[in-house]
Amino acid sequence: MQQLTQKLKNGEMQVLDVPVPQVAPGMILVRNHYSLISAGTEGSTVKSARSGFIAKAKERPQQVRQVLDTLRSQGITQTYRAVMKKLDAYSPLGYSSAGEVIGVAADVQEFRVGDLVGCAGLTASHAEVVSVPKNLCVKLSPKADLCQSAYNTLGAIAMQGVRQADLRLGETCAVIGLGLLGQLTALILRASGVRVVGIDIDSAMVETASKHCADLALHRNQSGIENRIQQFTDGLGCDAVIIAAATSSLDPINFAGTICRKRGTVVVVGAVPTGFDRDPHYYRKELQLKMSCSYGPGRYESGYEEKGLDYPAAYVRWTENRNMLAFQQLLESKRIDVSYLTTHTFKLIDAIKAYDLLMNKSAPFVGILIEYDQTRDISKDATFKYTDPARIGSASVKAGIGFIGAGSYAQSHLLPNIQTGDGVVLRGVMTTTPTSAKSVADRYGFRFCTCRSEDIFSDAAINTVFIASRHDTHAAYVKGALLAGRNVFVEKPLCLTIEELREIFEIRQSMVESRHLLIGFNRRFAPLSMELKKNFSNGPLAMTYRVNAGAVPKDSWIQDPQVGGGRIIGEVCHFIDFMTWLNGSLPLYINCVAMDDPNHLLDTVIMTLTYGNGSIGTVSYFANGDKSFPKERIEVFGNNCSAVLDDFRSLTIHSRGKKSESRSSTQDKGQKNMVSSFISTIKKGGPELIGFNEIISTTIATFGALESIRSGQSVSVDLSRIIH
Repeated sequence: MQQLTQKLKNGEMQVLDVPVPQVAPGMILVRNHYSLISAGTEGSTVKSARSGFIAKAKERPQQVRQVLDTLRSQGITQTYRAVMKKLDAYSPLGYSSAGEVIGVAADVQEFRVGDLVGCAGLTASHAEVVSVPKNLCVKLSPKADLCQSAYNTLGAIAMQGVRQADLRLGETCAVIGLGLLGQLTALILRASGVRVVGIDIDSAMVETASKHCADLALHRNQSGIENRIQQFTDGLGCDAVIIAAATSSLDPINFAGTICRKRGTVVVVGAVPTGFDRDPHYYRKELQLKMSCSYGPGRYESGYEEKGLDYPAAYVRWTENRNMLAFQQLLESKRIDVSYLTTHTFKLIDAIKAYDLLMNKSAPFVGILIEYDQTRDISKDATFKYTDPARIGSASVKAGIGFIGAGSYAQSHLLPNIQTGDGVVLRGVMTTTPTSAKSVADRYGFRFCTCRSEDIFSDAAINTVFIASRHDTHAAYVKGALLAGRNVFVEKPLCLTIEELREIFEIRQSMVESRHLLIGFNRRFAPLSMELKKNFSNGPLAMTYRVNAGAVPKDSWIQDPQVGGGRIIGEVCHFIDFMTWLNGSLPLYINCVAMDDPNHLLDTVIMTLTYGNGSIGTVSYFANGDKSFPKERIEVFGNNCSAVLDDFRSLTIHSRGKKSESRSSTQDKGQKNMVSSFISTIKKGGPELIGFNEIISTTIATFGALESIRSGQSVSVDLSRIIH
């Protein structure tokens, strides 16, 4: 299929051939008929992308700080990879569209193939086919005008601003800023029986509003504007003011205070600064200032948008979905008509011209639509295959590699460390978004890209699958790869539940021909780690592993037990594995206590493990420290030897009264050695790099840690827990 994209590095825009997205749980697949270009939001995005690096940095001070933090902690190579991943990626544009449903996930009951729908959110992009969460879609009438329905997102944003104003029939509302969003706001206000005063600095927009949506339309700079508004409101002033402008000027917020009546309401919908003059208007009139959050309640909430959990209407009457539906009902009943807003319509193949018009302002515009060719056959676009002979190659394949998931970690630590050639071929990459799949395929030279995992499992030339997707998908992909007879590398954790672990164990045990399974426990492969191990024979050892993990917000997917598994399952597994490898035996028992936390995140914990050879180990995992403090410190005692490994940068060993030190110029946590060793094992054969029992045991230990916190008791770490 085709999709419009741009690159953040230089603002280059292209209509690319990309794979069709998959129908993930909770999603519907929609073939777009029309999508709307948001002049404000998308214009700002494109302008930023086309600016120089210094201008980009000034616009994103928080991201600059993140880059500097990465530079300090991980060095220039990893920082460069992380930055270039963002700059070189194909970024989708658009967030408002309308079309026909062509696919529905099994867990979605509200939609059927053939339904017409309005779509919203970042997945409702300028593409022939989009996969959209069900709560960001609304069903339309079979007779709906999809040109108007494509205004879905902007209509919901305007609707939420009107609701924040909380107006009554016959009251007066001023709308400052009569662009696309302001015009929609004014239309909705008039449809609800509110008298509308429209204000703008653009004479053409004022004239348009006067004809279609405002009872009184005024140019901001015309003389006597305040008196005109006072006369229109019988000397009272406006009951509310909705600011739909986008500017760095303080004039809209201050002027709103001037024209608003005493104890009235000012609602900010557009992008304006709020450093208003307190006196005389806001203070003396005792005005309310409200911020309107996008489409309404549910916006930016993963439970609502990603998991499809609705809020009961009795408690949250107007969610973002119900706002979208209300807007579409106004269109269907013809109480509002937005057709006059569409000043330009471009075919998808000509979409770049639309943005040239937007940026150059070469002609007057309000609403710009992209139209999609419904006669184009997209049935064969599930995957995108490259025809370049240099990519296809003809050498005998010893390690044909497929990737499932290729986010920041994969592009920083896995893919750059795979040396192609000599029988190593990057065959296919699968991600859930088409532009991401295409970006990774182009950057690393994969033969094809897709959004379907079955395309990876069914490719006969792929004998090794790397899995670097979100944690909740690991188990299913591991099982799929093993059943397809592939070697598997999976980023930690292996799975999120004991039931998933049991299924993986049983599949592996039933395989007639063994395949390699490696989990991404990279720290045991670090050069300083291997030097550390040389100084200790196998147990018994006393080990402490202190981790200054840093805080992760409660609403992060990592903290979600169903998606990320929480930080014990998601990350502490690393440190349990390291101690298991170091002492050379499996854990027998684990005891874990967690610090009281109002968010119940269980990410400041101390756990103690006892091992089969008599070794003991403690993991102190703290999320409440300062990020400037080094993250990891390992201390080991045994065989009349003591050692300290500091943040994989320095190793100090005390043995026989002597002290020796080793240092690394950059932090090396072993990813490069891990990946190269795994590929070498696939090519040449040999034993597994991490024993299957070690992988299973470490995973059981993480589940045991959570059980120990709940019970307050030590928990057995025994393989019998997954063996019937």
